[in-house]
Amino acid sequence: MACRISELVLDCADPERLAAFWCEVLGYVELDREDDGSIEIGPPGTGFGGPQPTLVLSPSDDPRPGKLPLHIDVSPTDRDQDAELARLLALGARPADVGQTGEENWHVLADPEGNAFCLLRRRVDPVPPA
Repeated sequence: MACRISELVLDCADPERLAAFWCEVLGYVELDREDDGSIEIGPPGTGFGGPQPTLVLSPSDDPRPGKLPLHIDVSPTDRDQDAELARLLALGARPADVGQTGEENWHVLADPEGNAFCLLRRRVDPVPPA
């Protein structure tokens, strides 16, 4: 028996703002809200326990934006990398420098709170096979 990732939790100053951003980036919807202000988002129609992990945006008085020890990589599903980059920048992402050389075939970006993530070049199917 093995484990699989079911949730990723991101401490943040503004869960509402990041939930809206990541819902647009990933095509996710809001699944749940906790009394502590946490917002869980995930794939529509599947949610927690489905083939893709959900994302929990957890309020914190001490979020640590920047180059996280764990970061999110995203891949375009229905357009090329340049078109997806333009879409992400329009949503509020911005270029980030974490020491890349400029020769990479991916883009390092930051979400609205400054958390680094990467846009990969390779397109993937919108929904993983069951």
